[in-house]
Amino acid sequence: MRRKTETRTKESHEDWHEDMNDQVNGSQDDHEISKDDLELQVIEALKTVYDPEIPINIYDLGLIYEIRVRDDRSVHITMTLTAPNCPAAEMLPQQVEQAAAMVPDVLDARVQLTFDPPFTPEMMSEEARLTLGFM
Repeated sequence: MRRKTETRTKESHEDWHEDMNDQVNGSQDDHEISKDDLELQVIEALKTVYDPEIPINIYDLGLIYEIRVRDDRSVHITMTLTAPNCPAAEMLPQQVEQAAAMVPDVLDARVQLTFDPPFTPEMMSEEARLTLGFM
């Protein structure tokens, strides 16, 4: 019995290998999410972090000033605290960094602490102000 042989061009052979790698390892395009979607996932993760003295998550509390998702999937977060002498000053930024880093597709997370502008109750979400009786 004769075995049928396939003739492939170099290009079709390379395409075939790429297709096989995609099937085995998953196509990167299939798993890549947009930077906007990744930012939304980071926001949801940050909403699980609470100031220990206030029953509101740090995102709705208004402590997150900026979330920047870079092309390399690293995340840079600029945040503040309710006061410079806040008892949570050492642990809260670490918790924020850890929560962001746990999001799938985030390769690295860094937090920068700032007090400019200083925190005010107007930075809170409407829901947070209602919960705390500011409205």
